[in-house]
Amino acid sequence: MDAAIKSIRPSKPADKQVESRPAELDPAEFLAAAVRADQPRPARAEAEAAVKTLLAYIGENTEREGLLDTPRRVVEAFDELYQGYHQCPAEVLDRTFGETAGYDDFVLVRDIEFTSQCEHHMMPFYGKAHIAYTPVERVVGLSKLARLTDIFARRLQTQEHLTAQIAAAIDEILKPRGVAVLIEAEHTCMSVRGVAKHGASTFTSRYTGMFRDNPAEQARFLSMVRGLTR
Repeated sequence: MDAAIKSIRPSKPADKQVESRPAELDPAEFLAAAVRADQPRPARAEAEAAVKTLLAYIGENTEREGLLDTPRRVVEAFDELYQGYHQCPAEVLDRTFGETAGYDDFVLVRDIEFTSQCEHHMMPFYGKAHIAYTPVERVVGLSKLARLTDIFARRLQTQEHLTAQIAAAIDEILKPRGVAVLIEAEHTCMSVRGVAKHGASTFTSRYTGMFRDNPAEQARFLSMVRGLTR
């Protein structure tokens, strides 16, 4: 993962008002953890029994030695793979820094590697996210953008929704002048099953504010991403 910060431009007048914009998505989708503490959930034993049922469904002997601990291991893997349901995106972006020395251009963090799970087949898709935002007076720690990506990726997803959620969370919480998100990923539900086209990549993007309204800023963002990654 690399970060790129463009050269400093003269700061805008302090009294310049930043135009407010409506949220890109319903904030309920990304401001809090997806699972509430009081939300009813099956017991762990029930989850392990469900895994055992699936093993029997594919024709396995669930009593053979190699599979005796598989239900437990699968549930433990689920706890890790889907931990994003229990994490709060707003808390990740809550702490910002004001020491920007008049910085007035976008900040780009590229090559944020992630792995997520397709909600249609529960199979992995993985790749890289490139995220840029143009701050207003305050910036967020660069690692927080990677953590934000992981929170949303560690849930059942579509790539389109993952892209939109990352952009909307940054836009809503940091209130920047604009956000740009580009995700490139390979989906195993396409490369391993179905048409089985290994190596095919899917690209999705989402722009808000100045990136959405100014094609030149979009082009500059894409040029930086492509120029640094190709």
